Amino acid sequence: QVQLVESGGGLVQAGGSLRLACAASGRAFRTYAMGWFRQAPGKEREFVAAVDWRGVSTYYADSVKGRFTISRDNAKNKVDLQMNSLKPEDTAVYYCASRQNPIAARNLDEYDYWGQGTQVTVSS
Repeated sequence: QVQLVESGGGLVQAGGSLRLACAASGRAFRTYAMGWFRQAPGKEREFVAAVDWRGVSTYYADSVKGRFTISRDNAKNKVDLQMNSLKPEDTAVYYCASRQNPIAARNLDEYDYWGQGTQVTVSS
C-alpha cells in the first residue's frame, strides 16, 4: 500500500527547466527503488530514470542522459526529477513509480505502484 502523487508539471519553453516531485506515503518507501516514466499521446509508456533505495545508483534513458537528474530524500518520502535543457520531444505525462525492491530497474513491469501523472509540455 503505497500512494504516489506527482507535482511540478507545466508548460515550459524549449531549453528551459522543470523540477518534478513525487510524494510517497508509507514508511516502507525508504526501502523501495523509485522510477520516473513518461507517456506521450499514441505512444507506450517509456522509462525515463530510476534510483535505488539509497539514492546512490541511478539509471537514465539515453534520450535524457545529461539533461535529467533523479534524486530522492527518504526522510521526506519524496523523489524528484530535475529536467534541464527540455525539448519538445520531452512533452508527455510523467509518472512516478515505486517497486517493492531496493534495486533500481528500467522495466515498467518491475514496478508495483504508480502515481496519477503530471503533464509536461515543452513548446518550441
